[in-house]
Amino acid sequence: MPKFFQTVDKIKPAYDITYKIVLFICKLLLTADLVITSVCVVGRYVPFVPDPAWSEEVVLTLMSYMAVLSAALAIRRNAHIRMTAFDQYLPKSVIRALDILADVAVLILGVVMITVGFSYAVQIGAKGNYVSMPSVSKFWMYFPIPLAGIAMVVFEIEAVYNHIKGIFVKEEK
Repeated sequence: MPKFFQTVDKIKPAYDITYKIVLFICKLLLTADLVITSVCVVGRYVPFVPDPAWSEEVVLTLMSYMAVLSAALAIRRNAHIRMTAFDQYLPKSVIRALDILADVAVLILGVVMITVGFSYAVQIGAKGNYVSMPSVSKFWMYFPIPLAGIAMVVFEIEAVYNHIKGIFVKEEK
């Protein structure tokens, strides 16, 4: 069994690259959000600087991308809020089983986010346009959900694999 885990561990750099790409996208979104919000605020209080009409919708859309992509990043780091009050009273095997169950549930949520989110983006989002930017489809407002679902599925597969590896590697020692 260790050879199987050694073979599968060779794709870990792909997970690292995916994490870095999603993190970089979040940084870009945050930077764009800050710049647009700053221009908007300056435009409201400085008479000769125009306030772009589209700023509020774009800022909210960028924030929705950051929120759901950051949740996927938290999955990779195992940084989500968890209920751990009883962990010290439960056997390690029960905690491990509950962790696997929680990760499988989030994996299923990621699949639902991909399927339902994409159908909403195509069916509902594609029918409307931004009010301040009539040429831009609202598809982009719904698209963060399936995008984050993809990232969540990728990172949850790694989390479940790590749990399973932890079970078998410790048993064989």
